[in-house]
Amino acid sequence: MPVFSPLNEGQTNNQTDIKYREKELFADYKQDNGLNLFIIKEEKVKIIVCIKQVPDTETQIKIASDGKSIETGDIKWIMNPYDEFGVEEALRLKEKFGGEVTVIGLGPKRVTDALRTALAMGADKAVLINDDALEDTDSLGVAKALATAIKELEYDLIFTGQRGVDDDLGVVGTAIAEFLDIPNISLVTKLAVSEDQASVKAERPVEGQTLVIEAQLPTLITAQKGLNEPRYASLPGIMKAKKKPLEEKSLADLGLDPANFGTSSRKVQIIELLPPPERQAGKIVEGETPQEKAAELAKLLHEEAKVI
Repeated sequence: MPVFSPLNEGQTNNQTDIKYREKELFADYKQDNGLNLFIIKEEKVKIIVCIKQVPDTETQIKIASDGKSIETGDIKWIMNPYDEFGVEEALRLKEKFGGEVTVIGLGPKRVTDALRTALAMGADKAVLINDDALEDTDSLGVAKALATAIKELEYDLIFTGQRGVDDDLGVVGTAIAEFLDIPNISLVTKLAVSEDQASVKAERPVEGQTLVIEAQLPTLITAQKGLNEPRYASLPGIMKAKKKPLEEKSLADLGLDPANFGTSSRKVQIIELLPPPERQAGKIVEGETPQEKAAELAKLLHEEAKVI
């Protein structure tokens, strides 16, 4: 890293016009013969996190009158929980290596709230892909739009959640990697980037065991529960997020044809949405003693439930 000297703290170097009192510009400093030597931070790892806005998992979902969609009027929207793991891991890597974290979302204007949450956690800037033609676009269409936006940016690592908790498909992350022609490691619960930022080693669960996978950067990671514990946005972070850049782009801005998105372009069509069957009322097992209750329970399991 470059070292600037021999200015004392508070002085200005005319060539760089950097005020040394602004400590956020520096990775470290030390004193040598009474002079402060400041080590300038270098941006290294460029990280992108794709974010989806989904209904809160505690929201009561209601099927819309068309039988193919859900009513959205009373829904509380949040950042997809699996995407939070991606944001947190990106921020930890930024804190370790230096660099920049960009979050990208796709959808209507309300998705801005999820992006601002990521900015409040510590991401540096955000991009929202917002276009009416994207309404009811399937996973492949979403991945194509996100990949096209990502191609315009510098990146070493890309994070997505391993799935969205709404559609529960788990397609977008892998499809983005395919469109970008880069490696993809899915369901990651542990991640390590090499000190030279050239490769990554990831762990993922498989059939009760752990699979260790290595890949060269750039790589796309889909985050699984257990990767980390996402931080909460602090009040100062929330205030700073309001001033961080958030760029909005349409499909035309990305050079994409809106006719290739939306309901008519879906590879998988939704035929009908059905609520889960209502649960039958429970039954209280009668009996005066534990032995009588056990016998009655065994009888019910045999004669009514027919499981024994």
